[in-house]
Amino acid sequence: MGWQQLRAKLSQRSYGDSSWRIWIRYAEEVNVSDYVAVVVGITTVTATLLTALKWMIKHYLAELKPNGGGSMNDRLARVEAQIDQIYNILLQK
Repeated sequence: MGWQQLRAKLSQRSYGDSSWRIWIRYAEEVNVSDYVAVVVGITTVTATLLTALKWMIKHYLAELKPNGGGSMNDRLARVEAQIDQIYNILLQK
């Protein structure tokens, strides 16, 4: 059975009460709207990933800026100050 015969047989078969029919798409039947759909899909996924990456970078960098005590930078500064005090106490003994 060739492709044309299979396509004709499948296109005539309906399933259930609905008029759904199976169509087999060939490479030569791909038109401009199919290419546009693929490009839009790829662009959407890429834009979503880049937006998520931008959001993550923005919020991670916000943790490194001093803001009065709550950021990672402030916490590290406090730990370093405490380590310096401990070091100075040990040097004095």
